[in-house]
Amino acid sequence: MGKFVNNTEEFFKYCEENEVKFVDFRFTDLKGMWHHISYMMSAVTEDQLNFGMPFDGSSVDAWQPINKSDMILKPDVGTSFLDPFTADSTIIMICDVYDIYKGEMYEKCPRSIAKKALTHLSESGVGDVAYFGPENEFFIFDDVKIVDNINESYFKVDSEEGEWASSTDYEGGNMGHRPGTKGGYFPAQPTDSMVDLRAEMMLVLEQVGLEVILGHHEVAQAQGEIGIVFGDLIEAADNVQKYKYVCKMVAHLNGKSCTFMPKPLYGDNGNGMHVHQSIWKDGKNLFYTEGEYGNLSEMARHYVGGVFKHARAVAAFTNPSTNSYKRLIPGFEAPSILTYSSQNRSASCRVPYGAGEKATRIEMRFPDSTSCPYLGFAAMLMAGLDGIANKIEPIGPMDEDLFEMPLDEIREREIPQMPHTLRGSLEALIRDNEFLQPVFTKEMVDTYQHYKFETQVHPDEARPTAFEFKSTYSC
Repeated sequence: MGKFVNNTEEFFKYCEENEVKFVDFRFTDLKGMWHHISYMMSAVTEDQLNFGMPFDGSSVDAWQPINKSDMILKPDVGTSFLDPFTADSTIIMICDVYDIYKGEMYEKCPRSIAKKALTHLSESGVGDVAYFGPENEFFIFDDVKIVDNINESYFKVDSEEGEWASSTDYEGGNMGHRPGTKGGYFPAQPTDSMVDLRAEMMLVLEQVGLEVILGHHEVAQAQGEIGIVFGDLIEAADNVQKYKYVCKMVAHLNGKSCTFMPKPLYGDNGNGMHVHQSIWKDGKNLFYTEGEYGNLSEMARHYVGGVFKHARAVAAFTNPSTNSYKRLIPGFEAPSILTYSSQNRSASCRVPYGAGEKATRIEMRFPDSTSCPYLGFAAMLMAGLDGIANKIEPIGPMDEDLFEMPLDEIREREIPQMPHTLRGSLEALIRDNEFLQPVFTKEMVDTYQHYKFETQVHPDEARPTAFEFKSTYSC
């Protein structure tokens, strides 16, 4: 687990030992998608690793204009790992993007933004490291069909675990063991049909350098989760990219489809990316004060207060799809009420049980995996630091079941909520982005919100849905 190489000398030695034929350079776009370019190992030089390789930035969504398209991929040698899926020995290396026109890290490169967030943390004097521990849930489907035409719109996902499959004829028979809607938390085999598939994912994740703790079936039918060890902000975001890649590929090679989409099933739980967070300095956990509520320090409370104050804008990065807000509704363990609580999973921020000094942390439960992890983590950190700087107290703690609280009561008690749509979060980002500005430039924020309106909000708002036909066709 961890790093396989630490410098260029070790890199070339490692490649020779493993008979590497190709070097795969990867970088992340604004959506959080990995892009890659493969070089022959024989063509890779030490100068390239030190100074980078050119590529066309105009061919990446919402990046450079064609008249200023040249950009540089700067490899981070310490991220190298062998690709477990290629036929020929291939090593993957994660890269940052460099702007040759401004002579600096590219302001729209998510990984570079995350690095600037960590630098800002250090320069602020608050702490020297921020630890993040994401929990990415996923669905495994047997078949996925999608139609999106001018006169028809249709999707259908299928799984042998789905309650809809109870009367399906299968070769060898229908065995009848299914978790049912909201019945999937921790059942043993044969109800949990994904044990071997998750085990394969866990083993491959360790091959690529992640430290795996556990794996289990999640609440929804066909849903799973694998727990990995936390890391600093950059390492944690890198690990999300590796995690998603491995889970998708293992499923694919087993004839199945893995998705991190927040809400693929109506009426069942969705996929979240709960994110555990803490700030440390000189080896000391600054989020810990023994004897306080949940052993949570004043700094930690103010961090939570900052995230909550800016939550509607932060959501543009942590919940950046229209589908995100179909998950953030009461009753499906997806909290949208902005308060904190110890052990209470209905609050947007949970303080995990039994945490001593080393383990005390906060867990933000509203993000999901459509988030670009570098941007989502950086946005939460910047909001939290603003809360620390301005001593913002969050509402709470609230220990009751918030899912059962009527909307009228939420309004009467003036408890803030997450936005209900992506449009709402983007409009909040337009109004509220000063807290991001030491790290997210004005141009980056402007480009991002325009891109999300053009690719998510406007196309979604323009399309009639099956439910609208059902509810309004006979008007």
